[in-house]
Amino acid sequence: MAEKKTKAYIYTRVSTAMQVEGYSLDAQKERMRSYAKSMDIEIAGEYEDAGRSGKSISGRPEFQRMINDIENQKDNVSFVLVFKLSRFGRSAADVLNTLQIMQDHGVNLICVEDGIDSSKEAGKLVLTVMSAVAEMERENIAAQTMEGRRQKAREGKWNGGPAPYGYSIKDGSLVINEEEAKIVRLIFDKYVNEEVGFATIVKWLNEKGYKKSRGKADAFSVSYVTKLIDNPVYYGMIAYGRRPIEKIAGTRDKYHRIKTDKYGLYKGMHDPIISEELWKKAQKQRKKNQEKYHQKSLNGQTKIHLLSGLLKCPCCNQGMYSNKSIKKKDGKVINAYHYYYCKNQTGATGTPCTFSKQINEQQLNEEIIQIISKLVADPEFAEKLKAQIKVSTDISTIEEELATWRKKQRNCLVAKKRIENEIDRLDYDDRHYESKLASLEERHRTKEEELYEITDQIEDCLTKKEFAEKKAISAENIYNALVNFEKIFPVLDDRDQRDLMVTFVRDIFILPEPSETGRRIKSIVFNFPVIGEDTQISLDTLQPVETVALMSRNI
Repeated sequence: MAEKKTKAYIYTRVSTAMQVEGYSLDAQKERMRSYAKSMDIEIAGEYEDAGRSGKSISGRPEFQRMINDIENQKDNVSFVLVFKLSRFGRSAADVLNTLQIMQDHGVNLICVEDGIDSSKEAGKLVLTVMSAVAEMERENIAAQTMEGRRQKAREGKWNGGPAPYGYSIKDGSLVINEEEAKIVRLIFDKYVNEEVGFATIVKWLNEKGYKKSRGKADAFSVSYVTKLIDNPVYYGMIAYGRRPIEKIAGTRDKYHRIKTDKYGLYKGMHDPIISEELWKKAQKQRKKNQEKYHQKSLNGQTKIHLLSGLLKCPCCNQGMYSNKSIKKKDGKVINAYHYYYCKNQTGATGTPCTFSKQINEQQLNEEIIQIISKLVADPEFAEKLKAQIKVSTDISTIEEELATWRKKQRNCLVAKKRIENEIDRLDYDDRHYESKLASLEERHRTKEEELYEITDQIEDCLTKKEFAEKKAISAENIYNALVNFEKIFPVLDDRDQRDLMVTFVRDIFILPEPSETGRRIKSIVFNFPVIGEDTQISLDTLQPVETVALMSRNI
């Protein structure tokens, strides 16, 4: 009877383009087949992980399938053949733990190129040392790669990836995209100078027709605007390490990205879109908003200015903002109040204004609340508003758009996988190997950037869909909130009152001097995006506030 041949599995792995070490999958297989033939070993199965990292076994499905087959004694193999130990794994713990599982089932590891056989007396000792060295090598490669990127940041160069909104990439450097930069400046201005929250900014941008010009799914989202506000690239800096990868506590090989305030910040070679002062004010505002429930002001809560930015100066028609006046006597505060003033009067904006009045904030707030309360109580106003609320709820176009982007995402993933497979199958002995590898790596990088952009477009398309769905009920919400304004408004906190006011009102024009009745407000422009027109209430010819009923429209 013929003696049964010793059986073995062959395992091959080549990582992504950045980790290719010069041996294609075919070259590895050929070397191991030759070894098996010379040692009279029968190949019972072949397992291949193409384009997979060796940092852990969890991301290698074929490796896991092989171990499962060994545990189930599927082919009763005695060995696993690998080209080199680094192909089996780069984590010392993974290598030794997996080897122990294999040996528990009578299976040993042979590293053909390294000349290691774990069935031999000194084999496991050599494996222990070499696997530790392989892990150190992997960590060293990662550290070198990160240091290279850090050095690029130190030099003020763009570190790769899609350009931030407001910039384009030319010859590997950031250049200002003026069309987008205008929107960036607008976002910072509204956030800092008008004290408008992210959700309100996003709603305003989308309803006013401002778009992200990088694709069809061009709706702004809160997360997008938040990241934009936080990015120091806009005042001419390059940040490194803002979202580092950190090991998840209690796991061996699971990692996630975290946000940190401790990161490298270097002077960039690109031109800034906004000033450093404005960016820092935005960060101060961010911190203020995050801590608003923990801070105190005159009334023990964060001070929110109801009409800041909505008020228009009677002289230059620019926004008016709040400031604080504190009067002291003998070092003690005897009077403190907030007032609205025109910023242009200080010359800080470059547009001087002669209107130097300081209008008491509390009195003006009370006046606008009283006017709106009386106005919305008027049956004629309510009926005209209700008649104009017509919103289309058809989102089929958006769903088609979303389906298109998801199809592009699938196609891009397939194309990226094909490129990785092409890299894996390159012949290291081919005299054109280097040029072919460089070409494939460039295609791989392009696909990664394309995939990043597509994912961003899908996120924005989902935001656009959500916005369209919510828009249908927002009209009714606005109507109900307006007609019940007198009941709702007093019970809201300062922030909600401000958000509600911004939803209703676009501009408030004031008189240069109080009227005979003491009224300061000249006219109000209501901003109802669901209507598509601005509704203006003029108070010029009206004496007592109680008789407000005149309605006109500015088209």
